[in-house]
Amino acid sequence: MKVSVLGCGRWGSFLAWYNNRIGNKTVSWGMVGEKSYDILKATRANEYVTFPPEIELTDDLGKAIAHAETIIISISAQGLRGFVKRIKKYDISGKTFVLCMKGIEESSGKRLSEVAIEEGIDKNSLAVWVGPGHIQSFVKGIPNCMVIDSYTPELTRRLADAFKSDLIRFYCGGDIIGTEVGAAAKNVMGIVAGMLDGMKLSELKGPLMARGSREVARLTKALGGSEFSAYGLCHLGDYETTLFSQYSHNRMWGESYARGEKFDRLAEGVPTAGALCVLADKYGVDMPITREVYEMICNHTPPKEALERLFDRSTKDEFYL
Repeated sequence: MKVSVLGCGRWGSFLAWYNNRIGNKTVSWGMVGEKSYDILKATRANEYVTFPPEIELTDDLGKAIAHAETIIISISAQGLRGFVKRIKKYDISGKTFVLCMKGIEESSGKRLSEVAIEEGIDKNSLAVWVGPGHIQSFVKGIPNCMVIDSYTPELTRRLADAFKSDLIRFYCGGDIIGTEVGAAAKNVMGIVAGMLDGMKLSELKGPLMARGSREVARLTKALGGSEFSAYGLCHLGDYETTLFSQYSHNRMWGESYARGEKFDRLAEGVPTAGALCVLADKYGVDMPITREVYEMICNHTPPKEALERLFDRSTKDEFYL
């Protein structure tokens, strides 16, 4: 398969490396002036991967698009709408697009596939790739399981079969709403986990896993998806790599915040918390954990105060709807 990976940051560089590893003719695209691209251009390596000679690295977006049958997009979630507008200037007829990114558009509360479709990507040629896994583990040969989902079962199955290897076992998702919401929301829960680590309260991660996934399930159901998706690989199955891993940017952001330190790497859970609150308000869904994260980010609420508010909530039945 001819594949182009648009975006060469942490995940983008890994995706190019991985596609070359499984035998795909791979082009990696980035922008001149962006640190991630400039480093790869100068050294063909970064702190995660080393590009073999077979991977073509380019800053020519038109060339990258023309090369590929399948185009993987791996950029900041909040930049997707503007980026798709750029892509649409080229001939994309007959091409398959895969969004390998996790987030909800902050300004609109739209899922990323909704954003791409609104900007002109064919719904039936669009898929998402989400699920557990850290690059640092993958490149050491440690395998994991991930999910492909789309609006058509045929496309989902084709891509899951095309991308599978001894390193990643893919499952076919059947609920793109739940898959996207769950994948985005787990980053918010990662921030909470980091706060607990920073406050020396890591024992509360167990309740976080139970209650966090429950509020995500409620939102998913309200949006028209299956609440059970929250308990699959897209969300609960990704908690180990987000709530406990030393590599999780979202967990590290939360821990840094609790310690009064600055964390300067991308943590998609920060804008996603606001986007989820937009959806929660629109659909009347109770999401107390997510809302406290949003309040903390917007109003700089001390973590201890946020936790006290959660503990002070009225008594609920464990499985309240």
